[in-house]
Amino acid sequence: MASETHGMVEKRGAGLWLTHVLMILGVLVIFFPIWLAFVASTVSQPEIVRPPMPIWPGDRFWENYTAALFSGVNVPVATMLFNSLIMAIGIAVGKIAISLLSAFAIVYFRFPGRTTFFWLIFLTLMLPVEVRIVPTFEVVAGFGMLNSYSGLIFPLIASATATFLFRQFFLTIPDELAEAARVDGASPMRFFIDIVIPMSRTNVAALFVILFIYGWNQYLWPLLITTDPEMNTIVMGIKQMFPSGDDVAEWPVIMATSILAMIPPVIVVISMQRLFIRGLVDSEK
Repeated sequence: MASETHGMVEKRGAGLWLTHVLMILGVLVIFFPIWLAFVASTVSQPEIVRPPMPIWPGDRFWENYTAALFSGVNVPVATMLFNSLIMAIGIAVGKIAISLLSAFAIVYFRFPGRTTFFWLIFLTLMLPVEVRIVPTFEVVAGFGMLNSYSGLIFPLIASATATFLFRQFFLTIPDELAEAARVDGASPMRFFIDIVIPMSRTNVAALFVILFIYGWNQYLWPLLITTDPEMNTIVMGIKQMFPSGDDVAEWPVIMATSILAMIPPVIVVISMQRLFIRGLVDSEK
């Protein structure tokens, strides 16, 4: 019996060791290109184009990052980062707010056709922005929202996926809570604000991380509705930095911009990782 237990511990220890080795290798494979981009952002142009490419940081960190942030190629990167931040936060908050209210109405209010309305919302998953981009552009242009934050945000804030996830979570909330709130004289919105939203905190956090990254990585829609360079997003800016024709690429500035573009999503993921993981795997949701 003791030998069997000892063998099980050895097998478990070997499996744990192998798992950690594979995880470390995976992290190194993913991190290596990012490391090369960081190194390229700290050296001079001749050092990048002359092989072999250096694998250790150079001495031009401040010069390259200052040039990217405040000079850039077309627009300072600081401006594009701010535009992307406003867009990503606006899309994430807008999607969550609308989805919370939609799911609450579908679950807790009895009105004709509520199931039909839910499935109509769900069917919009078949119509992403790319499919309806021409009529959406016409509507935005008709409202005079080109080259504006409202034009960047409003057409993208409806989310059938978030509505579906919140609906499924609200269905798990015991009916006794709603009955107790009604007996205490709480209005539906008071029940929503004081009970439903706090219980949905982990779900909101998980969706915020996903939707923030979704908004941050948008390229086609901002490219279509913005003609003013001051409204460029960081993803657009990186694409525009690549040379056309016989132009020479400023690779240190491009790499510095790429590293700067990674920082806000990384900060959001790290700062909300605990709630994010709980929102995805918590069995008591």
